[in-house]
Amino acid sequence: MQAELSYTSTAAEKQAAAVAVTRREWFFVLATALLVLAVTTLPFLYAYWSAPADKQFMGVIHNVPDHMQYFSWFREFSHAHLAANKLTPEPNEPIFFNLLWWGMARIGSVLGIGYAGMYQMLRWVATILFLALLYRMLSWFFAGRLQRMTAFLLVLFGAGFGWVLVVMKYTVTNGELIWPLDVYVAEPNTFFSILGSPHFIAAALYMFVFDLVLRGHAKNQLRYAVYAGLFALFMGWQHAYDLLIVYGVLGAYTLLLWLRDRRPPLYLIWSCLIVGVLSVWPALYSVLLTSLDPLWKEVLKQFANAGVYTPPLYRLPILLGLPFLLALYTAIRQNPLRLQGVSNNDLFVRGWFWISFVLVYLPVDYQIHMLNGWQVPIAILATQGIFGYLVPALAQRRLILRASTRRVAFIVAAFVIVFSSLTNLYLFAWRFYDLSRYDYPYYLHRDEIAALRWLERNAQPDDVVLSSLELGQYVPAETGAHAFLAHWAQTVDFYGKSEMVSRFFDSQTSEAERLQIVTDYDVDFILLGPAERALSAEELSDLPSFQEVYAAGKVKILKPISSSGR
Repeated sequence: MQAELSYTSTAAEKQAAAVAVTRREWFFVLATALLVLAVTTLPFLYAYWSAPADKQFMGVIHNVPDHMQYFSWFREFSHAHLAANKLTPEPNEPIFFNLLWWGMARIGSVLGIGYAGMYQMLRWVATILFLALLYRMLSWFFAGRLQRMTAFLLVLFGAGFGWVLVVMKYTVTNGELIWPLDVYVAEPNTFFSILGSPHFIAAALYMFVFDLVLRGHAKNQLRYAVYAGLFALFMGWQHAYDLLIVYGVLGAYTLLLWLRDRRPPLYLIWSCLIVGVLSVWPALYSVLLTSLDPLWKEVLKQFANAGVYTPPLYRLPILLGLPFLLALYTAIRQNPLRLQGVSNNDLFVRGWFWISFVLVYLPVDYQIHMLNGWQVPIAILATQGIFGYLVPALAQRRLILRASTRRVAFIVAAFVIVFSSLTNLYLFAWRFYDLSRYDYPYYLHRDEIAALRWLERNAQPDDVVLSSLELGQYVPAETGAHAFLAHWAQTVDFYGKSEMVSRFFDSQTSEAERLQIVTDYDVDFILLGPAERALSAEELSDLPSFQEVYAAGKVKILKPISSSGR
């Protein structure tokens, strides 16, 4: 029983390899993964099956703009190895590469499955792989099965105190949700990522690099560093910024080993060098792409348009919740300055936890992505705190009457897991409410879908389609043409073009000004449907400078007469 409740391995095992995972535990992992996937599929089924007859669900239930950016890449990679930026009207060469969406597109082409179907395949495959890797990782840090399962469920279901902000919205803040990002940020929330941002789950597989390095360190075999470097290279071509997490965590671990042993940890130094040399190339490509190409340089500058940054330090507990507070208490209680006698595995977790405070506040516009994966060391430390401090204290004081130590452990672990899941219960329920509006951006009118199909058949790859943002974000993925306005970062001069679209569809705008916009950006087609009419559009087909080339139901497609002969 004592071994079962100990949160670290025995003294003889401290420097050894990971604890063996039983077949029963792997069944638990697989069953949990399948159950979570089945549950998180329900909002998609609801949206597909309940959509009104004149609407079509487009396959995404969260963060549509970014997903349509990825699906544009999906379309481009289905017939080429490099993609152009189709979410902006400016001509540009196909010089962009992303391994995840290239692979998705190629598999989809072979199987005859479009982006919506492949998106679901990504959700299922990435989730199963990540949860299996997670449990494998936890075997490095816990000898007891109960602790491994607790940490596993905390990573899977844990979230912040966003539910408190929601309660405040309906009670004391007059319907305003304060600090909404502290509720909806997906990167450190595994369940929410599985539900609506599975590419973050796929990206979190970078942790296999850590497993390989730890395994190689335990065996003193540098071949594992080579494997780790090659896997980091593979992952870097999907999310280059995750390499910062890999390098930061390995560097922190190496430094702590050096300080503890008072001599250079040669294996780790060589491992870091090998991993870095093998994997740095995607990062170098990204730097060159956004430094040398003028259009991609502008795209990088516009990352600030989202206004999405890591919350201030004092709001991290709101974002990360009870597991974070338990982890912080445990890390401080363990005395981060005391390194002597601390095992390699515990040093690794400490390094991962503390260096993340630096990573998530790096002075870059994509700093919030550094949160992805931090929930793992948080859950490990939180579980250590539960079984190392909280359970013994409660058992000793008999605060849970007539309960054995093991029963106390189950009760406390279950309470922490359930309490930490409250925000995810809200996020899951809110998806149904949001989808029940049957409106943009999750649904399009079937007349709009028909118009997009017409453009897919008739527009050329270099053609530019002007529309509202609601429809424009779908244009590249659905037609292969360039959108005039589609994405807060990928559309160059996003705010300027947003203003141009508003003016273009404003009934008070002169025909000369509309023609100037069309001429300046070589616009070939204009979509005129419900979203555009909501911008106070007049019937542009009645103007002498535009001709109607398509009309069905609520949607028309116009073409500037000057470009009709192209």
